[in-house]
Amino acid sequence: MNKKTFGLTVLALCLAVPAQAQTYQDPYEGYNRFMFRVNDKLDRHVVAPVARGYRKVTPSPVRSGVRNFFNNLRDVVSFGSNVLRLDVEKASADFMRVSINSTFGIGGLIDIAGAAQMPNNKNTLGDTFASWGWKKSNYFVYPLMGPSTVRDSLGDTITYAFPVKNAFLQHNAARYGTTVLDGISRREEVLDLTDNLNDAALDPYAFIRDMYMGVRNRQVGNTAADVDDIDIDTLVAPEEGGSDALENAPQTLPENSGEERSALPSAAELFAGLEDMGVAVRVEAAPVYSAALLHDTAESVQ
Repeated sequence: MNKKTFGLTVLALCLAVPAQAQTYQDPYEGYNRFMFRVNDKLDRHVVAPVARGYRKVTPSPVRSGVRNFFNNLRDVVSFGSNVLRLDVEKASADFMRVSINSTFGIGGLIDIAGAAQMPNNKNTLGDTFASWGWKKSNYFVYPLMGPSTVRDSLGDTITYAFPVKNAFLQHNAARYGTTVLDGISRREEVLDLTDNLNDAALDPYAFIRDMYMGVRNRQVGNTAADVDDIDIDTLVAPEEGGSDALENAPQTLPENSGEERSALPSAAELFAGLEDMGVAVRVEAAPVYSAALLHDTAESVQ
């Protein structure tokens, strides 16, 4: 089974199940739903059409080279994140990936480290903050970039403000141009996984939120049993029930009967099962479109 077929199968399974029984605190739901609609409009009318045009006119080897180049830069970010976490093993793996791909891979255009099956961490500053104790964090829809949390948004903002490429790209035109190219490339990669989401899911916002939070919490080790974790979000989040925006926000999917809900797995449980089978699950949002968290779901499937 190839990567694309497997990814579409997983998406179909996820859309076939009801909203998961566990609900996540969403104190910013009014804002989040608004930004979700803005992002979705931008995607439908601008980003997705451009990504389809890019796919149509750009040969596959060139697209792969572009993806590899920007993924190599993300490995640099991952290296810095793991150094801050004092994770020597992962930092060493990231350093080796960058070194090999930047030299033998012609500046990262060829993913030699991936072909050699070297560890592919892609850690972020959000992972660093989580390792420092900020595991609990509320859902937050980042403008243009889609699903995130307050913690991850802070880390992403720092990364966007001080990108690695600025170290060797001196002109603003080159910096802005590569930012646009990276966004188009990442959106093109997930076109097949996201085309039918809005038509298939009864409430795309709630589905994406619950799936994202389930997978992300699993990644950072935030489980229901972690009652002593630092909850830094409480310093800025409105009290439950105290936000007018939240009270006036559209309601999520109606609950099915308890029997039906218990008989089917949640989206997060499906992804947990994939991880147990050795299938890599990575939360990585492509520009604008929230469902891009399915990116690289089937990375380890041959």
